Amino acid sequence: MNQLHFPILSLITYIPLVGAILVSLMSENNKKMIRFVTFSVLVIDFIVSLPLFFYFDPSTYHMQFVERVPWIKSMGFQYYIGIDGISLFLVLLTTFLTPIAQLSTWSAIDKKVKMFNIVILLLQTGMLGVFISLDIFLFYVFWEIQLIPMYLMIGIWGGPNRVFATMKFFLYTFAGSVLMMIAIMALYFLNHHFTGVYTTDMVQLMKTPLPLHLQMWMFIAFLLAFAIKVPMWPFHTWLPWAHVEAPTAGSVILAGVLLKMGTYGFLRFNLPMFPQMTHEFASFVVALSIIGIFYGAFVAMVQPDIKKLVAYSSVSHLGYSMLGMFALTQTGMEGSILQMINHGVSTGALFLTVGIIYERRHTRLISEYGGLASLIPVFATFFMIFTLSSIAVPGTNGFVGEFMILLGAFESNHIYGIIVAFGGLFSAVYMLTMYKRVVFLKVTKPKNLGLKDMNKREWAYMVPLLIFVFWIGIYPNTFLSKMRVSVEHLLNQVNRTTVNVNTQESRLQPITTVVVKKG
Repeated sequence: MNQLHFPILSLITYIPLVGAILVSLMSENNKKMIRFVTFSVLVIDFIVSLPLFFYFDPSTYHMQFVERVPWIKSMGFQYYIGIDGISLFLVLLTTFLTPIAQLSTWSAIDKKVKMFNIVILLLQTGMLGVFISLDIFLFYVFWEIQLIPMYLMIGIWGGPNRVFATMKFFLYTFAGSVLMMIAIMALYFLNHHFTGVYTTDMVQLMKTPLPLHLQMWMFIAFLLAFAIKVPMWPFHTWLPWAHVEAPTAGSVILAGVLLKMGTYGFLRFNLPMFPQMTHEFASFVVALSIIGIFYGAFVAMVQPDIKKLVAYSSVSHLGYSMLGMFALTQTGMEGSILQMINHGVSTGALFLTVGIIYERRHTRLISEYGGLASLIPVFATFFMIFTLSSIAVPGTNGFVGEFMILLGAFESNHIYGIIVAFGGLFSAVYMLTMYKRVVFLKVTKPKNLGLKDMNKREWAYMVPLLIFVFWIGIYPNTFLSKMRVSVEHLLNQVNRTTVNVNTQESRLQPITTVVVKKG
């Protein structure tokens, strides 16, 4: 087990909160110092999070770096946090992406700079809290906390349709939150009914023997809550509006981290807590995922706006993650988790490239560009690499994740694998067509002639993303080896029991599925 003897997870989570307090005491007029202090706090938070990777023990599925303190004893609430191989990289992805997103705002955000940086620091605390919570009430508290800063970020610093986008984002995600709260309360009282104990301990609740009809309703409630957050088709309509109207940093964090809370929720709640319903609903979720993959690709093809095209590509790519997860195979699930990380890196980078060119031209219309390869070649090179990563070209991170998902889907059901294999073809069509129109062809707009190539600050936040594109693409075992045992344990939980509806008791019963273990 890990050998750290101090509360590192709490430290990582609340460093940004302390930073927000510090920034709140600074003068609004000192914008440069506010930006620098916020960036420094976020970088420190990332550095402090690195020991999680080096001290993490990949040989066990048990929660590590655990902190447990009684909170409201009479109700069984506790401050209970920890991580396993599934949540490890989501925590690190959060601490990695947020300073990059903040650095991209130094010239883009010029109004209410103090408030913006406080918001991004508070958002960091909320996001980290979701991934480390092992108490379902604490999980819900952090889930709601992160909703408010993103609401403010889109609503105050967003585009011309920010009010509509903000309301749609809030109403959809809040509806999911209400469903989650109902399910959490039901699980809390049902656990007491069957065990005589009031607890919000997520690990203990996974062992609660529930009759099938209750499993079904609980599964559906959590499924709707997390499907909205992912978002899966047909709950996706809030996402393109939120992405297009959000500032660049908001789009990066939304794509890179916030959407992963939905996929993470499935891994933490639906699969281990309701194993029988996971198998019952697997085909349904896979069908929605496949529809989302093709729907996102087809709609992206006809988008005139670069940012909206990337937004719809998110719907398609996250469909792959859900497909790999509900294929219920070792390979597919590892690919699903890796693809969450890949999506954060690649799609986050694409939103940053859109932000870079938008700052120079103040338009995102594809028709307004052309010939950028000869005008700003460094930008065009970065854009090309992240585009190839998005369409899963071998050697990049996207290829590893999508190939594992396709393999896992094929192992589960050959038809799934064959159908979804064509999704990558359509992804290449819309991404390469967009890239050709923006970067190649002739320069037809005189305004483009004066464009300047990437500056040092832009190099600074794009190069780290570039490194991870090739690191994951060339040597993915760095990441897969850390999650393997946790994924094996999760699959064992999914396959462990069914419930006798009449006796309301848990009993062993094999469930037919394909589980491929890697040696």
